[in-house]
Amino acid sequence: MNTYLASAPRFADTALFRFLQHYGHADLDALQLCAREEPGRFWAEVEDALGLRWTRRYRQVCDLSAGPAWPRWFVDGELDLHDNLVGRTASTHPQRPALIWEGDDGSHRELSYAELDHAARRLATGLSRLGIGAGDRIAMYLPMVPETAVLFLAAARLGAIVLPLFSGYGADAVASRLADSGAQLLVCADGFMRRGRQVDMLAEARRAAAMTAPLAHLLVVPRLGTNLTPPDVSHWTESSWADLLADSDPAPGPATHPADTPLLILYTSGTTGRPKGVVHTHAGFPLKAAQDMLMAFDLNPADRLLWITDMGWMMGPWLVFGGLLRGATLVLFEGTPDYPHPRRIWELVAHHRLTHLGLSPTLVRLLMTSGDAGLPEPGQLDSLRIFGSTGEPWNDDPWHWLFEQVGGQRCPIINYSGGTEIGGGILACFAGLPQKPCGFTAPIPGMIADVVDAAGHSRHAGGPADEVGELVLRAPWPGMPQGFWRDDARYLDAYWSRFPGIWVHGDWARVDVDGHWFIQGRSDDTLKIAGKRVGPADYESALVTHPAVAEAVAIGVPDEVKGEAAHCFVTLVAPIGRGSRRWRELETDLIAHLAARLGKALAPARIHQVSTLPRTRNGKILRRMVKAIWLDQALGDTAALENPEALDALRQCRETLEADA
Repeated sequence: MNTYLASAPRFADTALFRFLQHYGHADLDALQLCAREEPGRFWAEVEDALGLRWTRRYRQVCDLSAGPAWPRWFVDGELDLHDNLVGRTASTHPQRPALIWEGDDGSHRELSYAELDHAARRLATGLSRLGIGAGDRIAMYLPMVPETAVLFLAAARLGAIVLPLFSGYGADAVASRLADSGAQLLVCADGFMRRGRQVDMLAEARRAAAMTAPLAHLLVVPRLGTNLTPPDVSHWTESSWADLLADSDPAPGPATHPADTPLLILYTSGTTGRPKGVVHTHAGFPLKAAQDMLMAFDLNPADRLLWITDMGWMMGPWLVFGGLLRGATLVLFEGTPDYPHPRRIWELVAHHRLTHLGLSPTLVRLLMTSGDAGLPEPGQLDSLRIFGSTGEPWNDDPWHWLFEQVGGQRCPIINYSGGTEIGGGILACFAGLPQKPCGFTAPIPGMIADVVDAAGHSRHAGGPADEVGELVLRAPWPGMPQGFWRDDARYLDAYWSRFPGIWVHGDWARVDVDGHWFIQGRSDDTLKIAGKRVGPADYESALVTHPAVAEAVAIGVPDEVKGEAAHCFVTLVAPIGRGSRRWRELETDLIAHLAARLGKALAPARIHQVSTLPRTRNGKILRRMVKAIWLDQALGDTAALENPEALDALRQCRETLEADA
């Protein structure tokens, strides 16, 4: 497979190259070696390069006396996270934009670093008046509005813990997380705009509050300007964000906390129905996010970054904590990137002079279906230097479309894979270095990654090249969790129970003969057909190369002969009747299409046409829900689902098939 090198930026002009030069590393390989063999030196250099200001210097970078699952980072160090994120830039560049917000309807707001600093200090005073202090939990149920960053900073000042919740959750999902965390305060918006329609959040927030006895306060951000009329009978107080700030003076002075003070509980959906509350710390999460932005994304002070995401997903807090620690300008977008037309996302780049844009492969595939209408107009991307991508595997055609037709081979696509529990990325591409379509150049320095077989033996270092195995991490890192909230046993079982002292991430991966890495999908999604292991992404990537297919998902279905058979589900560019002769002919053609690419032994048993596939708001297709519906299994946690009608479409498809049989 060919490698590609974008015309800009040159590696010699990147922040990673300057890091190598400043700390005396010959190249990226030498830096990787240092991180593996001298982790204390490496992480000390990282925090120094990010300019962390310590109110009390740590005495040891890492203490592993409790084992690799429970490291203590920056032992006895203390820092003022608010000062590191905002205060220092507010003192040197007070008018630099910290946050730029654009609503679904095109409205705009902007906060400078000085204004963000002032607002966070005022909110910290207001939260203190509500009784919020160190260790208390604050639930954030907000759309992509500037108040999200203000709340993160104010909570950090107080030593409180924020649990960001997906803005599309219903009351039950919010209530379950409130109960699990014991949150005392829920900060919500009265609503938001989506595709030109108002979405009511306040009613859902009140329903959730009514189900959660520990909750004492509901604080409402007036996004839509709704008049507050609190319920007559409730066990919580309800107040307006604007009123709370108006009555609060800015909290003075520093706000120092130990480096390992809990900062966030990031909930990630579980297949059993119970979400996992991943605990991140004051030093760990911001450092890891900012390190990845410096080394992989070449994000520098005053650069402008927009990522299409939600504050309830890891990339939302990652954007805020990492971006502010880098001194960048964050652009928050409330709407959907293809509304009211496919060029909306490119208009955002042009209007806000973005240097960095993060988007999902699913969004790229969606824009591709618009043809020329999905391409930017001349000059719209002149400011852009970097594309970012995470959350799901790429397919060749969308990758080439973005790199060549959209970006003109000028902007690299920084493919980025890690997760909520990682606090950032494991694998990435690097600005200014060659990359392969759909792949990763290398692990991010400090992530001591490997690919192992079922016995835990390396398939990479000295092993056969290009063989698929489990992605693991052989050493801890600062952005790792302090466990799951009040569930240490589940944390150990999830990541540390397979091989002694090794983090098993749950992804299949491989390293090709040139040293480039590829993710092959979740290891629990892997199909084993007639004794041959194959990832669902292999089917999906091949299917979307067919001109009739828009999107695809593959799952394994029990089979008496092969043990497991592949069933694929597709949405079509131009839907046709499922029972029609045209569809039967197309299904035969698609099966032959796959057999030609994967081999006859791996040809799927059936291909099913559906009107839509289940996905999250940021575009990630929920393969496990497809499998659960098709095999009539428990759905698990459905709170992240953006389009419930997709489950009905799958059920209807299954029922029709059963009736025909």
